Amino acid sequence: MDDVYGEANWSLRPGRAEDVEPVAELRAVVMRDDLVRLGRYDEHRVRQRLRDGFSPAYTSVIEVGGAFAGCVTLRPYEEGEGFWLEHFYLAPEAQGRGLGTAVLRELLDRTDGDGVPVRLIVLQGSAARRLYEREGFRYETEDPVDVLMVRTPTARPRPAAGR
Repeated sequence: MDDVYGEANWSLRPGRAEDVEPVAELRAVVMRDDLVRLGRYDEHRVRQRLRDGFSPAYTSVIEVGGAFAGCVTLRPYEEGEGFWLEHFYLAPEAQGRGLGTAVLRELLDRTDGDGVPVRLIVLQGSAARRLYEREGFRYETEDPVDVLMVRTPTARPRPAAGR
């Protein structure tokens, strides 16, 4: 049986305004355990924060076999050069199969081509931090809830994100 969530069967499509609710729901599902662990889970707030900051212009929807499997936002810094990587969520059934790595590598290939850094915030204790560290993100600062990480562009060629 083929693993439909593996590296080869995915695509990114531009975000649309109507994606906000499926993305907000996915955020609530995938962040729940970490937010509960940190004492920060609120059923309404977890969705509303996404709605308040959702930007279809900078969001890509991850599809596997044409079906919604996640999303990621890559938006320019408000000041200075570089990007913020935000709202990178994969459906639970798509996690742990190489899809997140493949999507992240494609995005980082683009930003490396621009020669600019990428920053992100990951929750304290989140398993996602290991993925980011494997792909070159380094600790910058933290508070009791969030860890700010940064990745400077790399000049070394990266393997294609097989699709």
